[in-house]
Amino acid sequence: MKPMTTLNLKVLIEFAFRIYVFIILNIYALGKLMGGQFYTPDSIPEVVYHTSLGEASNFDLAWTFMGRSYGYILFIGITQIVGSWLLLFNRTKLIGTLILIPVMANIIVFDIFFLDKYGALASASIYFIMLISILLFNASQVRSALIKLIGPSKKFKQLKMASISKILLALVMVGIIFLLDQLLVNLFGHGKG
Repeated sequence: MKPMTTLNLKVLIEFAFRIYVFIILNIYALGKLMGGQFYTPDSIPEVVYHTSLGEASNFDLAWTFMGRSYGYILFIGITQIVGSWLLLFNRTKLIGTLILIPVMANIIVFDIFFLDKYGALASASIYFIMLISILLFNASQVRSALIKLIGPSKKFKQLKMASISKILLALVMVGIIFLLDQLLVNLFGHGKG
């Protein structure tokens, strides 16, 4: 029996991540589409229905708000289904990953600011890390796609690791600034606009 090489292990881990995200996001998407994940106007629990806005928990407010618009639920659910199905095939896995990363980032931010418990946040973060890992496992393909999109300029080819690290650090800082900005907005309120 041939020993598993690093490349084969990487391929196996990536495939396991793709299958796992596919299964879980399809379960969540079907829950959304069938009206089971959020409190839709027809399925608000009696206790929540009779609770004033000021007394409602963050979870109840969030789930009621998200369930209010079936169009939004359809958009998120269908996006999760399309993105996760694209993960199944080698030719489309990166497209699926790029579709799902912003969806999962939105879910993570939503969970941070609106949920009282963090189990869902932990799960969403794991799926997000798996999606980022898929991109990293395919870094050369991602780089080639970027070169095709922006053209093979000499400057792009001459980027050194320090420059790439600087760009990545700047993106992380932008993300942190954004989170702080949103934290302050949510802390102090949006106003009446």
